[in-house]
Amino acid sequence: MTFFADKVWDGRGYIGGWTELSATSPVVSPATGATLGTVGYGGTLDIAAAVERARAAQGDWAARPAQERAEIMRRAAAVLEKQRAVVERWLVDEAGSSHGKAAFEVGLVMSEFHHAAATAMMPYGQLLRTSRPRLSLVRHRPVGVVGVIAPFNFPAILASRSVFPALALGNAVVLKPDPRTAVCGGLVLAAVLEEAGLPSGLLAVVPGGADAGAALVEHPQVPVISFTGSTEAGRAIAERGGRVPKRVHLELGGNNAMIVMPDVDVPAAAAAGAWGSFLHQGQICMTTGRHLVHADIYDEYTALLAEKAKALVAGDPASGAPLGPIIDERQRDRVHGIVTQTADAGARLLAGGTYTDLFYQPTVLADVEHGHPAFAEEIFGPVAPVLRFEDVDHAVELVESSEFGLSVSILSRDAYRAFELGDRISSGILHINDQTVDDEAEAPFGGTGYSGTGARFGGHEANIEAFTDAQWVTIQSRIEPYPF
Repeated sequence: MTFFADKVWDGRGYIGGWTELSATSPVVSPATGATLGTVGYGGTLDIAAAVERARAAQGDWAARPAQERAEIMRRAAAVLEKQRAVVERWLVDEAGSSHGKAAFEVGLVMSEFHHAAATAMMPYGQLLRTSRPRLSLVRHRPVGVVGVIAPFNFPAILASRSVFPALALGNAVVLKPDPRTAVCGGLVLAAVLEEAGLPSGLLAVVPGGADAGAALVEHPQVPVISFTGSTEAGRAIAERGGRVPKRVHLELGGNNAMIVMPDVDVPAAAAAGAWGSFLHQGQICMTTGRHLVHADIYDEYTALLAEKAKALVAGDPASGAPLGPIIDERQRDRVHGIVTQTADAGARLLAGGTYTDLFYQPTVLADVEHGHPAFAEEIFGPVAPVLRFEDVDHAVELVESSEFGLSVSILSRDAYRAFELGDRISSGILHINDQTVDDEAEAPFGGTGYSGTGARFGGHEANIEAFTDAQWVTIQSRIEPYPF
């Protein structure tokens, strides 16, 4: 049978295999409005069934040699390599990704498979010093069932970076992808792992809405939740998770700043800024949301950035457009509202600010000020707000005035001076002479403040901490005599 054949998954979720759920939901292309298929749409009962099945399968999986778990991850990478065109097509059609973004995302997913295989083989304990005649050690054991809630923007990679290491470390996983991207953000991953030989029951994919997410967060047999999404949703999840209680790892929104120092190559800086703000229509938590530009080069930078915005056209990515659609009307209207409110407040609209259907044209807002909506809010659209600063103290003040702390970049010919400047800024990620958007499986990923609970994604150490429990163990050759 053809890999990921429609008749196998259409109208279904994945719980120990392709399963009918409580309801169904159409898969709609945001670029064309066409219905691409149907997926299962789960609720509370489906989540409960998925957790029960996962718990039944997890013990045997954890008892298997780490080499077996690692080998399945490596086989899955090979399956994905062979079938990457299928996954890329779904990222274009369902998520509105450009062809380049889709290819880049699939490459990231493959790297996550290989990194998960390596994580499975990492040392899982440490010998401790002790004042008594015994062996004292700490070892890390799988938590059991991990709940993963993933968003629509980079659906495959933002699910993979939690699902794969959790499985590799001996856990079972229940994944709730965003129902708008349930195929490329969940069902395709299940198909890849199934073909690679992942035992039945270890991975469930249950597309659904807020009720399914709440059921997963509140389930007493799911001790860890890994969530990527908006700050508003993350705060609600943290509150619900605290009632059980359980560990909740949050990777939330960002209003990321790029500081452009006066000594830069201005055309190169403008190109970096355009990439940071307009890639995937700005629908990335790491999107460059605030361009802080020194007064000496401000006019040149904003003019070049506006030229680049006007040269990019949002359209159907299946036809080769460099930018695709905003995910839905609600988000498009939110983006446009922030743009128009900021322009009404006194910012200059140098490019964009218009849309057709869900295609929002790349937008540059100059002379943005601290109190403007485009400065304070995460826009999640192809909008580049530009602010002027006079000195580094002013720039630091502008960066630190935000409640978010995900990614910051500093562009300067003096890289070490930029690095020293970075010491004055609170953020989970700091890039010197690059824009704010980047991700690698080997690197810890996370933010501070309203951007999340720190680096609980990526990197061997972060993954082991995220998806295992530490257990203290002592061993001695005989029972010590006690005075009682």
